[in-house]
Amino acid sequence: MLFLVVLFLIKNRTVFQNSLNSVIGHQASGLVYDSSTTIEDLVNRDTDGDGIPDWEESLYGLDPTKKETTPGTPDSVAIEKLKAQQTAETNGQTSTGTEDTTNLTQTDKFSREFLATVSTLNQNGTLDDATVEKLSSSLADNIKNSAPRKVYTLADIKITNDSTQTIKKYSDVFESLAPKNPTKYTVLDVLQKFSADENNIDVSVLSELDPIIEQTNKIIAGMVKMEIPQSLAPLHLDVINGFERIAENLNDIKLYDTDVIAALSGMSKYNQNSTTLVSNITKLTDAITQKLKS
Repeated sequence: MLFLVVLFLIKNRTVFQNSLNSVIGHQASGLVYDSSTTIEDLVNRDTDGDGIPDWEESLYGLDPTKKETTPGTPDSVAIEKLKAQQTAETNGQTSTGTEDTTNLTQTDKFSREFLATVSTLNQNGTLDDATVEKLSSSLADNIKNSAPRKVYTLADIKITNDSTQTIKKYSDVFESLAPKNPTKYTVLDVLQKFSADENNIDVSVLSELDPIIEQTNKIIAGMVKMEIPQSLAPLHLDVINGFERIAENLNDIKLYDTDVIAALSGMSKYNQNSTTLVSNITKLTDAITQKLKS
């Protein structure tokens, strides 16, 4: 079968879902939530019990699981210093009068949006149960539906005329892109070791995703360089973009320590993107087979 790489990118869907649920339910890394968690829950959560809500500690880059992110300096003191610094820097405004968010992580952006939304609703007196539920669902959707960072188009690939010869050559090159030495484990093997249960997270194992990411990027690069028969170009693009989504998901998952929102987004989208990739590869290989028979 073409593209054996799919076999080690994808495993059992149920196993993945169990692993994902375990990670989302894990509280020790601060600002983590799922679609059943309400805004009210997030407002009141204080993991380390220091009187500062988790969302505020995350907003200022502090560890919600420690009363002193920097040993010897209580987080409350650190936050006051950071607030004073922000005031001195004119609240972080750029020379154009707009806020510079270039270097913010997804977790930073989530925290800021969350703070602004809750503050506004509190001031207006409209933070009722119905609004809480709508905001909770909206923020969860933001995690699951962030836009892809790279989308390949027809302008990025080399298109040639259709002929039996060009299609056969395309098929041979396409087949050759499968990894010669695939890893002996899958993404889901790594995720299961990463989160054996909701109380045990091992971030160090995420480095095992590197060989899979490297192989995926090599496949993408190879597919961009190929000459593609015109009739196969749309299907070819779907497969390239499918692999690109997988690469982005895996790179995001590796950010768990520094950008938990991006990591959870990668985990939540990986399963669906894997399923879509398999479907796209099947459509392309079926089209190749059909054209070679005709």
